[in-house]
Amino acid sequence: MQEYRLLSTSGLLGYGFPEASLDAGMAREPHMIVVDGGSTDPGPYYLGSGKCVNSLMSMKRDLRLMLRAARKHGVPMVIGSCGGGGAEPHLQTVAAIVREIAREDGLHFRLALIHSEQDKGWVKKKLRDGKIEALRNVPALDDTAIDRAARIVGMMGPEPFQRALDDGADVVLAGRSSDPAPWAGCATRAQLPPAPSWYAGKMLECGATAALPKGHDCLLTNVERDGVVLEAMNPIRLCTPFSVANHSLHENSSPCFHIEPGGLLDTSDCKFQAVNERAVRVSGMKWTQRPYTVKLEGAELVGYRAITICGTRDPGLVATIDDFLAAVRENVAVKAEDFGVSPDQYKLVIRTYGANGVMSAWEPVKRTQSHELGFVVEAVADTQETANAVLSIARVQMLHVDFPGRLCKEGNMAFPYSPSDIETAPAYRFSVFHTVAIDDPCAPFPIEYEMV
Repeated sequence: MQEYRLLSTSGLLGYGFPEASLDAGMAREPHMIVVDGGSTDPGPYYLGSGKCVNSLMSMKRDLRLMLRAARKHGVPMVIGSCGGGGAEPHLQTVAAIVREIAREDGLHFRLALIHSEQDKGWVKKKLRDGKIEALRNVPALDDTAIDRAARIVGMMGPEPFQRALDDGADVVLAGRSSDPAPWAGCATRAQLPPAPSWYAGKMLECGATAALPKGHDCLLTNVERDGVVLEAMNPIRLCTPFSVANHSLHENSSPCFHIEPGGLLDTSDCKFQAVNERAVRVSGMKWTQRPYTVKLEGAELVGYRAITICGTRDPGLVATIDDFLAAVRENVAVKAEDFGVSPDQYKLVIRTYGANGVMSAWEPVKRTQSHELGFVVEAVADTQETANAVLSIARVQMLHVDFPGRLCKEGNMAFPYSPSDIETAPAYRFSVFHTVAIDDPCAPFPIEYEMV
């Protein structure tokens, strides 16, 4: 094919998009409807717990519109990284929603499920074979870390999507995948070159974010043999050379070199040209084939968390905030030991918004200019009971620790919620961020089919 048209509905399944934008996109006769379903951006909790990052209600709304459009126009619908983390619980949750919509709307199709959760025994074997390497700033992997992980997923490339479509799937739901891989797989399956196909995926994975004004909306991309053309389907959004070039820099350690399964996308010589006031053509991207590796992602439980939220506008306290928080920490340590909890049994974090709360120790210029400060006080421990106990005593110290010039003797803080102490979900951390070398890009990602 000389051109392959791909429609992305939004930046993430469940983020929403205007129905009119989808209709406008379908009027352009795309060959495929695709949306990214997940990311590591929301943190490790979703992978570790198996919970979806977006609500079932919002995902069902998006899926219903996409599924109806795909079946009406007879084109495949493809979703990567289902449910957020892309592990087995996420994939099964999205599949259940799709089956429910099909029953309610009387739709029939061939469904493919591509699994990405990895067997720990397989991961250990690859480790013993010397096939696993750590990513930058990540410690080497060992069997203990593998065992501690609640689950481990592999980030699939385009080949499993191609196989599912070759086997006649009308709807493809995949576990964790490289964000651009579904689009790259669809376009290269149509015999378009890998360079523009992968570049299209980099743009389409975030929906219409490459347009101005930014918003979750539909983006149509024509993949050509020597470039791509991008156009937002909502008339209020315009793709400009600046907006597209700016978006092409996102989410990579290098703005020009993008490492993907099986190769490297080089965008350093890209040219951005306005086709009209709404569309932009990008050319000059290059693809270099490399040994095939897949990223592994794993998350392990680190404890249980409780938080409290409070704030102050006392000028005396604001002026001495560092000394005040140091006194809070000292008092918490003493009082927690009084009821049998030593400092090595918990972690106390106090985020101070209005005084380096966002970047904390990484803030290059540490200063306090606000007349008020907000605090998120967090305790993490091996049990919820311990976390609650430490958080409770920390909340009391935030209220009552003295400071020079203090006039108010009742309480230092205002609390917006009652109860003030809030149990949150268990705390996880990413414990596996490594690559594994494989020979067959489809082998770690089995596919099952069903008629719906």
